Amino acid sequence: MTDAAAQADRRMLEALVCPQTHTRLEYLPDRQELVSKAAGVAYPIRDGIPVLLLDEARPLA
Repeated sequence: MTDAAAQADRRMLEALVCPQTHTRLEYLPDRQELVSKAAGVAYPIRDGIPVLLLDEARPLA
């Protein structure tokens, strides 16, 4: 992936919001997750695709 493509992907991820609270999500590249601190969950990113389904979210410890 080029730097420009990686930057575009990061901008896209930063534009997403939590489907439950409609607040911003924090991207954790090392875990491949999007975290909603407001909802207390982390949404997985699988094969480069954010899975923003409540049933797929992991509760934060």
